[in-house]
Amino acid sequence: MSQPSLPPSLLALLGLLKDGQYHSGAVIGEKIGVSRTAVWKHLKRLSDLGLPVVSIKGKGYCLEGGIELLSSSDIGAQLNDDVKKAVTDIDVFMQVGSTNDIAMARAFEGSGYLCLAEHQKSGRGRRGREWVSPFGHNIYMSLIWEFDGGVSCLEGLSLAVGVCVVDALQDIGLKELSLKWPNDILLDGKKLGGVLLEISGDPMGTCQVVVGIGLNVRMDDKHSIGKISQPWSSISQQLGHVSRNTLVARFTNRLIPMLSNFHINGFSEYKDRWNAFDAYKNMRVQVLSGDNLIDGEDLGVDDSGALLLLQEGGVKRIYGGEVSLRVSHAS
Repeated sequence: MSQPSLPPSLLALLGLLKDGQYHSGAVIGEKIGVSRTAVWKHLKRLSDLGLPVVSIKGKGYCLEGGIELLSSSDIGAQLNDDVKKAVTDIDVFMQVGSTNDIAMARAFEGSGYLCLAEHQKSGRGRRGREWVSPFGHNIYMSLIWEFDGGVSCLEGLSLAVGVCVVDALQDIGLKELSLKWPNDILLDGKKLGGVLLEISGDPMGTCQVVVGIGLNVRMDDKHSIGKISQPWSSISQQLGHVSRNTLVARFTNRLIPMLSNFHINGFSEYKDRWNAFDAYKNMRVQVLSGDNLIDGEDLGVDDSGALLLLQEGGVKRIYGGEVSLRVSHAS
C-alpha cells in the first residue's frame, strides 16, 4: 500500500502536475482546494524537493518532464506469479529517513516485505556516506529476506544482488554496465547505483537480511552539485524515459528467485557472471580498509565473493566490509 507523508493537498498537486502540462494557478487552486497564495507555497515546496516547476505568464505552471510516481499496484501487476506469491507486502512512502530503516523495523516478520520511497532524507551509502536522494527521480528500495544457517551462508550475497540488478538493466537495453567490488553498479565507468545489506537476528541461526538498492534513474546535474564527489551516471542519460515501476518489478523478479535459492549453492553460482562484469579486472588497484592501503592486480572474486589481489608474494584475498576500491596510479 502507499503511505503518504506529505500533506494531501501537496499530493493532489503532484497528481495534477505529473502530466508535464501547464495548469493555471486558478485551476490548480480549484482542483486541490487551496487559495492562490497556498498554491504558490505548494509549488515552492515542490521546488524544495528538487522537482523542476516551470512557470510561464499566461500559461501557468508545469512539472518539467512530468513525473511517474511509484505505485505498489503497478509494481505488483508486473511481478511474475511465483514472485508475487513470495512478496508479502509492498509499501511506497513519499518521504522516509531511509528505506533500509523502515524494512529493518519489520525484519522480524520474515521474508517478502518490500518498501520504496520517493525521497530519502538520510539515505546511506557505503562507509556511512550520504546517498543523494532527490524526490521522484530515482529508485530507493529495500527487501527483507530470511535465512537459516547464520551469517556464514550469506558470503557473496551483496555481489549476487549486483548481478541480478545488472541482468535486469541489460534486459531493458542498458549497455556499458559493470560492477565495482564490492557493492557498486557502474554505467560507462561511472556510479549508477549501489547495494547495501544490513543483517539482524541470530548470527549463528535464523537471520534476516535487508537488501537495499539505490539506483539513479532520472538524476541530473542540479541534484549533484556540491553533493556527489565522484563521477556518476543515470539510466535516462542513455535510454531517456524508463518507468521506475517497471524497473522495480524487474529487479524484484530477478532478486526473489536468487534469494530463494542462495542457501543451496551460495555465490558460486554467480561468480563467473560477476567476474564478467568486473570493472577493474586485470588492472592494478588499491583497497583502502581502515588505515591500511593494499595494492595488487585485480583477479576477480572467488566463490565466497572475496576479491583476489595478485601481489609479489602471491594472491591475497580481501573480504568485504568497510572498504573502498580504486584504480592504482602507481607505475
